[in-house]
Amino acid sequence: MDRAAPAVHHPITLDDVRGAHKMLSGVARVTPMEGSRYLTGLVGSPVHLKCENLQRTGSFKVRGAYVRIAGLSQEERSAGVVAASAGNHAQGVALAASLLGVRSTVFMPVGAPLPKIAATRDYGAEVRMHGQVVDETLRAAKAYAEETGAVFIHPFDHPDIIAGQGTVGLEILEQCPEVRTILVGIGGGGFAAGVALAVKALRPDVKVIGVQAAGAAAYPPSLAAGEPVALGSVATMADGIMVGRPGDIPFKIIRELVDEVRTVSEDALSSALLLCLERAKMVVEPAGASPVAALLSDPESFEGPVVAVLSGGNVDPLLMQRILRHGMAAAGRYLSLRLRVTDRPGALATLLAVLSEADANVLDVSHVRTDPRLGLTEAEVELHLETKGPEHCEAVEAALLGAGYVVI
Repeated sequence: MDRAAPAVHHPITLDDVRGAHKMLSGVARVTPMEGSRYLTGLVGSPVHLKCENLQRTGSFKVRGAYVRIAGLSQEERSAGVVAASAGNHAQGVALAASLLGVRSTVFMPVGAPLPKIAATRDYGAEVRMHGQVVDETLRAAKAYAEETGAVFIHPFDHPDIIAGQGTVGLEILEQCPEVRTILVGIGGGGFAAGVALAVKALRPDVKVIGVQAAGAAAYPPSLAAGEPVALGSVATMADGIMVGRPGDIPFKIIRELVDEVRTVSEDALSSALLLCLERAKMVVEPAGASPVAALLSDPESFEGPVVAVLSGGNVDPLLMQRILRHGMAAAGRYLSLRLRVTDRPGALATLLAVLSEADANVLDVSHVRTDPRLGLTEAEVELHLETKGPEHCEAVEAALLGAGYVVI
């Protein structure tokens, strides 16, 4: 059943989002909408990907940052702006400030990925490294704002930020007017709140579903409590949505307008990132892949056509490498095992011949002869194999057992 538009008054209106959309003309790209044949087959109805990973700075963040800074008075602009971020918001603020001729300072945590630090500097910001986690960096940025008079640009808890992010919702309705369900990742909530506000104002029949990483899911307990609740700890590969407490303003909007908030596992996130890369030829960060992770986790529960928003593509290459390995393991395309062989010349070659016959690609071999657990004529071999999926893993193990090997 279609839900009627809520009669709740929010600090942001559809007119604000439309005004932001006009302001962003020529600044933010109207990112493409790409169909996904694989996901369409999985879900059973059309699935489209809204590619904000192809936005300027690599994410939607420049939309809200530009609208927020453009709304400052001349006096406020002269004092400069300051932000705290580990990546996407930093780059969005840096570019927006540069385009508007405003001085920007961005605090980033020690250990932030070098490509994100370099990109933020290249967009024109002064970067200051402070703290080990974003909360410490955030406090430093706010202290800097109090000391210098610079305007603090919050990543999600401000009406202008939410209005700017909501322009993605307008584009979705224009590019896919037949849409029935929109999936969007949630961190602090500014992006999901903006998209929901714009979409529900024009199409209350469209479902908006938020997606959080299970290790940083502050919204389910907050919605249950009726107010923002801070998590004791957060841990997820999806750093773009790793926020421990919902924003006050977006929480109120999400509580009224978002139909459902789902959580996804780390395995689902890494599998989704791998799918985006292999099937859609899209470089997407874990947070940006969260809507796809939700589709993979329960494909038959969504009414189509579905639009999944790929919110960002800024991923450190080293992290990407680790995530892809994790995603391949989650998809059953890696097999790690240990077995014992007779310690004689040619034993390892014989074992590798069995694996070759089973069409398994050997990535790594560890050969141990000196462990006290081993008999005088035994050796232990640890193998890391690349396989073609769960069924192939079973076939490889069966081939080894058939050849007389004992898998430990």
